[in-house]
Amino acid sequence: MHSWVTTFCVKPREGDVLISRFRRPMVKIVKDGAGGTHDMMIAACDQARYEFFGYKGPHASCAENLAVAMRRLGHEIAVTPQPVNFFTNTIIERDGSLRSPPNPVAPGAYVEIEALMDLICIVSSCPFDLPVDGWTINAKGGPSELVLEIS
Repeated sequence: MHSWVTTFCVKPREGDVLISRFRRPMVKIVKDGAGGTHDMMIAACDQARYEFFGYKGPHASCAENLAVAMRRLGHEIAVTPQPVNFFTNTIIERDGSLRSPPNPVAPGAYVEIEALMDLICIVSSCPFDLPVDGWTINAKGGPSELVLEIS
C-alpha cells in the first residue's frame, strides 16, 4: 500500500515501481497486457472472509496458499501482506464503496514484472468462488489457469 503514495494510484500500471513497507523498490511493472485490470485494495482471501460470507467449513484461500508456499521454503509468516491482485477487476465507487464485477480480462492477458531486489514472489490463482452479489471475482467460472514464466 505504500506504493499508492509514490505512484499516485491504487492500481498498478505499466512503468510503476512498487515499493516495500520500508520504501525500497521491489518490482517494476514492465508491460501490462491486461489493460490495467488489476487491484491493490482487496486483502488476500482467507478463512475469515469465507465465514463472513456464510461459507461453512474450510476453503482454499490466497492467504493459506501463501503460508503453505512460504512454509515449504522454510519461512513462517505471522501476517499476510497486502497482495497485488493482477487481473482482478475492483472498482471504487464515488461514495468509496468497493465492487468486484465480472472480470473483463481475456485469456492470454499477461503482466511482465522485473524484480529490483532479491525477493520471494508467491503466485496464487485466487480460489474465491462464492456467488456474492457485486463481489463475483471468480464466482462464475471459478479460478482460471495461470502460466508463470521466469527469465
